[in-house]
Amino acid sequence: MRTSRDFRLVFSGSGVSALGSFITYITIPFQVAEMTRSPLLVGLLGLCELVPLLFMAFVGGALADYLDRRRLIIYGEVAFTLLTGVLLINALLDKPQLWVLFVVAALTTAVDGIQRPAMESLIPRLVEPQQLPATSVLNSLRMNIASLAGPALAGVLLATVGSTWVYAIDLATFAASLACLAFVRTVPPPPAAERPSLRSAVAGLRYARSRPELLGTYLVDINATFFGMPQALYPFVAMKLGGPAVLGLLYAAPSAGALLATLTSGWTGRVHRHGLMVVLAAGAWGVAIAGFGVAAFGPSALTLGLTGGGDDHTGILWLALLLLMIAGGADMISGVFRSVIWNQTIPDRLRGRLAGVEMLSYSIGPTLGNVESGIAARFVGTGGSIFLGGVLCVVGTGALAAALPQFLRYDGRAGLARKIAEDEAWAARAAGNALPELPPEHPAPTAASAT
Repeated sequence: MRTSRDFRLVFSGSGVSALGSFITYITIPFQVAEMTRSPLLVGLLGLCELVPLLFMAFVGGALADYLDRRRLIIYGEVAFTLLTGVLLINALLDKPQLWVLFVVAALTTAVDGIQRPAMESLIPRLVEPQQLPATSVLNSLRMNIASLAGPALAGVLLATVGSTWVYAIDLATFAASLACLAFVRTVPPPPAAERPSLRSAVAGLRYARSRPELLGTYLVDINATFFGMPQALYPFVAMKLGGPAVLGLLYAAPSAGALLATLTSGWTGRVHRHGLMVVLAAGAWGVAIAGFGVAAFGPSALTLGLTGGGDDHTGILWLALLLLMIAGGADMISGVFRSVIWNQTIPDRLRGRLAGVEMLSYSIGPTLGNVESGIAARFVGTGGSIFLGGVLCVVGTGALAAALPQFLRYDGRAGLARKIAEDEAWAARAAGNALPELPPEHPAPTAASAT
């Protein structure tokens, strides 16, 4: 923050924008739940968002490796502003249209697929390589504050003044974000940038497949969020435990846990077994989510609704929120170590395309997870769906750890050395010089790393 003016501007602008976006993030599914009373439709909202993401994340990644990343981010903010304006107009109607919510959700995801890889690949260009772990923590801090304050504020607004003001506030936040981004310096594409094409997109996928440590970060996160992401059920949990104000608390609780984990994350810089930490954090997430289902719905969650008791058991709100906080803290720890692995193993020439793959990894899981939890709730009840998802998350994490031993053994010290060597090698190639010798692709763990 002290040494990079451009990072300060991006940090501030994106933080304000994220606050408004998180307000809208919970308002759209709440509107769908309020209009339809259907967990399945709220889950299908996530499926509607997934379809454009599967395509646009690759497009956005290829563009981020070829064009000015700052310009792509600004274009994305302008598009988000227009889409939020549509939501505001729809909310002002006497009878808001359900189809508008689904269309805007899909278009928002498409724009995010263009903007997010540019943002993820821009930030490493604004700081020194040795600052990347601290930068990851700061980015987590920014998102945690936004995801904590945004849903809490949205819950209050929905309970008092309605969705119109939610969208109006989100619209205003984009003005601050655009003002900050306008002063960020132009960031040219990396040397020997490849023109966007199907071939360039496939090159990013091939690189990801060739690195087991990268595959581990993607697959563990997809598994955890596919089985253990019950956000589509939050509106129905809130209806049981207290209404719209509780909905804001449910969305904010994981962010509160993530914020506490971020503020106490100094110890992460002394840990070098990053793959192992991702596995442990994902397992902790699953345990906490399973506990959340039991705390919110009692014995019916444990029996998966088979006893006929349904979801009528009185839940314990404070315990449910505490377990969501623990889950959020575990997710933040996983995110920090996943981010460090990505930044240490991906050369700048591929950073945009791999940021698109990363985006898919942390978007496919939650999106399909919301669909999965909505479908499961129809058969085993809302509480049973949440509990079963947490259990399957733990089982899947253990299976992936056993299947990817190189990911489990990943040592951050060797990874950082290789990243520096790779960056120097590709810079030399772009300048027409001979490629220097690179360190081993998958170095064996040292005696020190075993500790």
